[in-house]
Amino acid sequence: MSSDPSASLRIHPAEPLPGRFRGPLSCYFAATRPAFLSVTLVGCLIGIASACASGVAFDPLRGAIIVFFALLAHAGINVINDYHDARSGADAANHERIFPFTGGSRFIQNGVLSERRTGLFGHTLLALVIPPGLWLAWTSGPGLLLIGAAGLFFGWAYTAPPLALVRHGLGEIAIAAGWLLVAVGSDYALRGAFSFQPVAAGLSFSLLVVNVLYINQFPDRAGDAATGKRTLVVRLGTDTAKWGYPLIGIAAHGWLLAMIGEGVLPQKTGLAAFTLVLTLTAGGDLIKHAGEPSALRPALVRTILAANLHGALIAIVLAWVAGQGNVP
Repeated sequence: MSSDPSASLRIHPAEPLPGRFRGPLSCYFAATRPAFLSVTLVGCLIGIASACASGVAFDPLRGAIIVFFALLAHAGINVINDYHDARSGADAANHERIFPFTGGSRFIQNGVLSERRTGLFGHTLLALVIPPGLWLAWTSGPGLLLIGAAGLFFGWAYTAPPLALVRHGLGEIAIAAGWLLVAVGSDYALRGAFSFQPVAAGLSFSLLVVNVLYINQFPDRAGDAATGKRTLVVRLGTDTAKWGYPLIGIAAHGWLLAMIGEGVLPQKTGLAAFTLVLTLTAGGDLIKHAGEPSALRPALVRTILAANLHGALIAIVLAWVAGQGNVP
């Protein structure tokens, strides 16, 4: 943690401030951290393309509903995570944050929204997901109820007590499961049945999303440790934890290549393996600067780019396969 007592008062120029928004709608929309919803969009596209590549007919309206309400669920989870990190004091204690990537949305800490309004908003967003989720389950199959319930559970339990998985070094498991379920659920909502195909297509992507969480824990480490948030980086220390990032990235790309080798995925999905360059260069930066949070911004950007580009390339190839009328 910074030894400068004024560090907690420093506000990045891009952070939200009272009076900066034109109205309540733009304020609440920004509180959902919309720029980071892209990983859910990509996860949905993987699932939809996976089903279509298996011969399932694409329904544009159904696809749009799947994507919209998955994004709504992710937005609600973002807001609820901010709420619980504010209540625990983790975001307020984060003096080495790299906005907008780490340290939360800062809406509560900078006085834009109160804790109460933030909590109410987040839970309202999740409640709005339930009716369309029940409709999708009614029209596709009861398995979607299990997928949706599990996804919401992992999103809620990530920071919410009594589980607060991220505080016990289990946040990576929640993230991997959550974003894999996005792909599996999107596939199921079209296919109407469980299939290994979205797991094969989505696991490498979900592991790269894990790396987004993982590298974010390095700038947040001091604040997390000060408030009892025992993430993996806090538990292991930066010198040991920094090696986890490239290992996760290699495991992700290894899974993709294994699925191609087994004939489960089309060979052209190997294009997504080129994102290993982004992962390894970001990992190199992390290994070099693990104890210097201010030097990690480029690595954070490349990590997000790697996850989104990797998943998008898989989805594009599977959609192309569907358009050709072939199967993997």
